[in-house]
Amino acid sequence: MPKVGMEPVRRKALVDAALRAIGHHGSLAVTMSEIAREAGVSPALAHHYFGSKEQLLIETIRALLRQLRRDTVQALKAAKTPRERIAAVIRVSFQADQFSPETIAAWLAFYSEAQRSEETRRLLVVYARRLHSNLMSGLRPLCPANDAGRIADGAAAMIDGLYIRQSLRAAPLSIEASVALVENYVSGQLNNGSCGNTPYNELNILPSGDRT
Repeated sequence: MPKVGMEPVRRKALVDAALRAIGHHGSLAVTMSEIAREAGVSPALAHHYFGSKEQLLIETIRALLRQLRRDTVQALKAAKTPRERIAAVIRVSFQADQFSPETIAAWLAFYSEAQRSEETRRLLVVYARRLHSNLMSGLRPLCPANDAGRIADGAAAMIDGLYIRQSLRAAPLSIEASVALVENYVSGQLNNGSCGNTPYNELNILPSGDRT
């Protein structure tokens, strides 16, 4: 019988173990027994807390999204200008825990699962909308709405694309290099077309060595 007060600890241990197991396998083809062994608990206890592997996997996605949201909220609170808000969102997307090989492998496995699971697809749509909204919070004051939306779409696509590239491991990019690529794209877009009507210094674009 589970010890009283241990449920939150055990549930978190199982979620962390699921993330590691998925990362090691590079797919969702892991068993509840493998996850339980990784967490140091019995399969029966894993089933007691989550009922099924599918429910545990959904909770693992939610845990990733919750952590990403907490980190983003904290980073945005520290941003003082619209351009710093954009930089904060980009930086959070490539934090060490989100950009680790295991976590990247898990994200890609979840995207694959979204083709079959409506609940997984729904959660990833929430992530995509939240990323777009956070980028728009910085872009909207700097650009007409259409341009802001286009730049946000491009930056989000670059972020997702860099995760895919990182998963290949043949030519991995560092966190700093990944951040710089997206930053350079955004800066280039802000200084061209209708967004380029605003002087560079008024956009509060961060020099490459001063990015947070």
